[in-house]
Amino acid sequence: MSRNLTADLAADLRNRIVDGVIQPGEKLPSENTLISEFGVSRTVVRSALTHLQAEGLVETERGRGSFALTPPADGPTPVPGSRPVVSMEDRLHMLDFRIGVETEAASLAARNHTERQLKAVQGALEQFTANSGHPAHAMKSDFEFHRAVAAASGNPFFTDCIAALGQTMITMPRQRLITGDEQDSRERFEQVVHEHSSIYQAIADGDQAAAAAAMRLHLSNSRRRFTAAARG
Repeated sequence: MSRNLTADLAADLRNRIVDGVIQPGEKLPSENTLISEFGVSRTVVRSALTHLQAEGLVETERGRGSFALTPPADGPTPVPGSRPVVSMEDRLHMLDFRIGVETEAASLAARNHTERQLKAVQGALEQFTANSGHPAHAMKSDFEFHRAVAAASGNPFFTDCIAALGQTMITMPRQRLITGDEQDSRERFEQVVHEHSSIYQAIADGDQAAAAAAMRLHLSNSRRRFTAAARG
């Protein structure tokens, strides 16, 4: 019985996240609210949240609650060896991995990009900037920017790698993107726009060293911002 209750609760929350009822970065109902709403035990609630964490749909921050992540895009079953990104440690490992991969991709993009690929990078940057007040759309544009840079490298392995990681590689705590008119959140978002712009400009200039440095700085700053936000 407990297993069925867990599956039912997980399915309900999964549908809310996938359908956009609960937006990426938005806090899920509290444990007490879910217990009252579904008439289940605290053990069932925590088990359902664990399932959603393993699926990459939810991230739980100790003392703060659980938050929705960007739903992974539909696609083939993950390849053997892939792993869900659930904990803070997972996120930090992911960022370290991205620093290594995307720094080189940006360097190659400065050397190898075509005009069409450069326009794709610029378009993603413009979309990201325009969606400052819409976290879910901004996260998607953020991912598209990084995917466009990988494509501009001219090396399909970089493109495939970023595509395989999916949009969940971008998801950060809700403070990362604007969710209101808080000045601090706005400044953080504008800083990310500035970092993306620096990457784009270096690629457009064909400056490999500057493109690599700009990408490394951006992802290192992302790591720092995430760590600071997670620690409160």
